[in-house]
Amino acid sequence: QIQDARNHVNQAIYLLMNRDVNYQFKTGLEVLKLMDAVMLQLSRARNRLTTPATLTLPEIASSGLTKMFTPVLPPDILVNFYINLNKLCLTVYQLHVLQPNTTKNFKPAGGSILHNPGAMFEFGSQRYEVSHVHKVECVVPWLNDALVFFTVSLQLCQQLKDKISVFSSYWNYRPY
Repeated sequence: QIQDARNHVNQAIYLLMNRDVNYQFKTGLEVLKLMDAVMLQLSRARNRLTTPATLTLPEIASSGLTKMFTPVLPPDILVNFYINLNKLCLTVYQLHVLQPNTTKNFKPAGGSILHNPGAMFEFGSQRYEVSHVHKVECVVPWLNDALVFFTVSLQLCQQLKDKISVFSSYWNYRPY
């Protein structure tokens, strides 16, 4: 999520810097279009930090998160890390293998930020049920600062757009 947010910020910077140093904008509309594109990238960056992705349990199982640990995690454990506002969250899922002849009605869980005990999924040729969920959060102070900076930058962009709109309408009005 942090890398995605950074990529969006880099795209906003690229949009702003992708002109010759002596370039002069010709119309207010040209500036408004640029500001819209920049604001879109800044909004996407902020949203990546404020809204974690919803993942299915098979997506979590196939992600590299479970495989990055040394020693290797037991096969009945899944982990997921995500950012939610100013917190780094870790969720550990303890799994129970469902036997092929089980009488339980298998219903695979959909996408979610946090899966509850009882959620079922199939991975590989095996079916699993979540038996326990453990979640911990750690506040990351600079993430809160980043969210504030995104909000302020979006407000400043909007103020610039508002001023350009006022001046554009003034200059476009030409009484004859």
